[in-house]
Amino acid sequence: MLGTAAAVAVFVAEGRRRGRLDDRLFAVLVGSLVCGALAAKLSTAWRYLASAPDPSLLGMLVSGGKSVLGGLAGAYLGALLTKRLIGYRDSTGDVFAPAVALGIGLGRIGCLLTEPPGTPTGLPWGVVVDAERAARIPGFPSAWTGVPLHPSFAYEIAFHLVLFTVLLRLRSRADLRGELFKLFLLAYAVFRFFVEFVRGNEAVWHGLTRSQLFLMPSALLLAGYFIRRFRRRSPAYGGPVPEALDA
Repeated sequence: MLGTAAAVAVFVAEGRRRGRLDDRLFAVLVGSLVCGALAAKLSTAWRYLASAPDPSLLGMLVSGGKSVLGGLAGAYLGALLTKRLIGYRDSTGDVFAPAVALGIGLGRIGCLLTEPPGTPTGLPWGVVVDAERAARIPGFPSAWTGVPLHPSFAYEIAFHLVLFTVLLRLRSRADLRGELFKLFLLAYAVFRFFVEFVRGNEAVWHGLTRSQLFLMPSALLLAGYFIRRFRRRSPAYGGPVPEALDA
């Protein structure tokens, strides 16, 4: 809830700063939040259905997990669908990008406090979960009790706070107009792929987790988009330079 509140506040401030804060932009925000919340729940519903002795819709909403990746995908689709429904044609990614980065960074504090923090590590900043706390964390491996673990969610909190700052610095660059959210998605996809190795999630194929299998094609598509974009705008390829486009 803290992450969502912070994201909405940054979204409103950024929309006002750009002079675009109106009812249509709020409608896009609501559509994104609703679809993101639903997708975050539905993308992990199979885990709840497989483990719950008496599954129900209420049980899934209360006790089921959530997926940040599922929520991001749902929020993106929700924004696109809402814009199409209301006939809103302006790009909204630049308004969303800093807000989402800060929102996820703060939201991960909850994950750090309530989920297995990561895999065992010999690094000096490893965190130790005692037996009392381990008993309150669903799915915590008993063999990891009292063992230093990677604080993987702390890594993600730091990453998102740094990325939030970077996006704020990049938001006025003309050559990145309309591209900040895609840039955020690419940066997060690459980071998340590598941090998965110390998250402790189940490996399902050749040592890779479900999240990594989802991230690989996503990152490649985003990287390909930016490579094509760079080539179109590069004078070496006969394309216009950014200044000429902005003029």
